[in-house]
Amino acid sequence: MIKSQTRPTTPAIKQVEHSPQQETERTTSPTVGVKIIPLGGLGEVGKNMMVIEDKGKILIVDMGLRMPDEDMPGIDYIIPNITSLRGREKDIVGILITHGHLDHIGAIPYLVGKLGNPPMFVAPLAKGILLKRQEDFQGQPKLKISPVEDGKILRLGPFSIEPFRQNHNINDNFGFVITTSQGNIVHTSDFKFDDSPVNDPPTDYNRFKKMGKNNVLLLMSDSTNAEQPNHSLSEKVIMENLDEIFMQAKGRIITATFGSLLNRIQQIITLSEKHGRRVAIEGYSMKTNVEIAKRLGYIKAKKGTLLTTKEILKYPDEKITILSTGAQGEENAVLMRIINKEHKLLRIQKGDSVIFSSSVIPGNERTVQFVKDQLYRQQANVFHYKMMDIHASGHASQEELKELISYLKPKFFMPIHGQFSMMYTHADLAKEQGIPEKNIVVPENGNVIALTSNQITIEKKSVPANLIMVDGLGVGDVGEIVLRDRQNLAKDGMFVIIVVVNRQKGTVQGSPDIISRGFIYLRESKDLLRDVRRRVIEVVNKASSTSGAVNWVHVRDDIKKEVASFLQKKVNRHPMVLPVIIEV
Repeated sequence: MIKSQTRPTTPAIKQVEHSPQQETERTTSPTVGVKIIPLGGLGEVGKNMMVIEDKGKILIVDMGLRMPDEDMPGIDYIIPNITSLRGREKDIVGILITHGHLDHIGAIPYLVGKLGNPPMFVAPLAKGILLKRQEDFQGQPKLKISPVEDGKILRLGPFSIEPFRQNHNINDNFGFVITTSQGNIVHTSDFKFDDSPVNDPPTDYNRFKKMGKNNVLLLMSDSTNAEQPNHSLSEKVIMENLDEIFMQAKGRIITATFGSLLNRIQQIITLSEKHGRRVAIEGYSMKTNVEIAKRLGYIKAKKGTLLTTKEILKYPDEKITILSTGAQGEENAVLMRIINKEHKLLRIQKGDSVIFSSSVIPGNERTVQFVKDQLYRQQANVFHYKMMDIHASGHASQEELKELISYLKPKFFMPIHGQFSMMYTHADLAKEQGIPEKNIVVPENGNVIALTSNQITIEKKSVPANLIMVDGLGVGDVGEIVLRDRQNLAKDGMFVIIVVVNRQKGTVQGSPDIISRGFIYLRESKDLLRDVRRRVIEVVNKASSTSGAVNWVHVRDDIKKEVASFLQKKVNRHPMVLPVIIEV
């Protein structure tokens, strides 16, 4: 049984009452009621963005990005599609930010200017991370940021919003009670229940119970760990297990985790101080986030604990801790550069203890395994979450999710933040807690959810929610066709044929040149190349033998079809065939 925590709170917002006549009007009129439109975060992990519309005014919750899939070569990020908000910039009353992770704030530099730069409501840590990130984007409008404080009511157009603290794996994480014309909507943010967190007050269960007494119309709840049974681990357990590693380690300790996992970073610093170790931080994102958190008082370290890598290497191995990025095997992250012997100062040496204090993001299993194998080859001692509990998710597991539903007693339920299987499982948990199936919706990005005080439905009409890809400075200029071309190049390579044609005679001069990249090795494929050249010459001669002017655009297309078909038959591969015709 989880004990209740008691601390002063601001009274929860009360539900707005309506007369029977008003209820009938809202039910029968399609233009009356609240519309909820997820533009990201549903059926995926990341890219979170939720639109809530009431009385013609729009409130946005979060504006995040997600990382590209493995089959998206060259793509940096994926961001929400805001086409449905174009032309309605003046109707946006504000953007609420739950916390400072990039899957919740990362798309702001790309999108906020296109939405008319509406006011944003952000807690201090997320604000610091956001403003630092803005420095990398030149020409952006100055953000209009107002503070978010626990329990302090915000009034934006028809909405009244009460922020409430939630435990996660970063400080300043807030859920919101949003009062609308139909009733109270609770958006949980990412959350977990933790009685012993790091650098945060413990979960306030009484707060949720008070919300439940004031009639929650709709609960929108984090589904990321809905498939995980039992209760998430407390940071207290993680701290104890990490302490055990610190006690046993004879040499250097190198920890790899996310640059935004500030609670874990604080734990490593605290344990290093306890065991007489100095700490060096490696990785741009981690250094940046730690500096912001230190300035705001969220990261605490004694004088002399944090040193540069050059300074720390003057100490004995048993007095050194390295905090680094690269727990996911990222190509350019610090840990990968260390094991590849590309780091200027650091090499793995026998006796190092390397701690992976993070779970593996789906899709990264192979690269993380490669990193572990290399560490073992270089005689390091490796610790990861499958060996012992040295990482706790920042997301609630099944027992916490059910517990929250039992406290809030919502009339309607909508899972958010997660793959579709996670959301579907979360919906089943809600049914177990007594919410009727007709009161539960499991939508996808782009769906329009119509909410009244006595009904929730998904409308037939949806809004654009296709992927918007960021590649360098380009936003949305890489579409499905370009991506497919990149996939083809990555899979089967490129085959270029350069044909020089006599303009007067219409005949090929010399032998066509062929360039192959990622398809075949030319020196070992002379017979194949001879057959390709012969077919190209035949196509050109056939076009030249017809009466009238030759349309070289059509000839180029014919060469492409002929060569692609021939290569498919000969080697069963489909390279990108690029004919080039030069007239002389």
